[in-house]
Amino acid sequence: MEIADLVSPAGVLARLKAANKKQVLQELASRAARIVGIEEKTIFNVLLEREKLGSTGVGQGVAIPHGRLAGLNRLHGFFARLDPAVDFESIDQGPVDLVFMLLAPEQAGADHLKALARVSRFLRDKAMCERLRGADGPDALFAILTDGPRSHAA
Repeated sequence: MEIADLVSPAGVLARLKAANKKQVLQELASRAARIVGIEEKTIFNVLLEREKLGSTGVGQGVAIPHGRLAGLNRLHGFFARLDPAVDFESIDQGPVDLVFMLLAPEQAGADHLKALARVSRFLRDKAMCERLRGADGPDALFAILTDGPRSHAA
């Protein structure tokens, strides 16, 4: 599974402005609702419930919020570069500026875990994160996210 299998151009935001983690999740839920056809509130609530188990801020300025939803027929990814970075209660206590949200069908099981692992490996690559931070807009971000050979970097 590749990042290109998860994200579409419409699911990439280049300069998301939000005051805090909750607002980031709300904005991403709003974008996702338009794409996947599930109510924004339902998506937002699933993300909030997951955050109650522990922050999805994985460190180095990266967060990977995720959740499972009834009504989805496949995995969906959404990426946002935040401007400015926000407190996400990350494990390293640092602010987050790169967010990859993953939504999975309720019955996804191993596919959900494989996708999370893939996204995590991708965003652990410091050079890749610097490329994402330096990209000009959503088209450039999408190109970096889906650039075949380079998306294998781990």
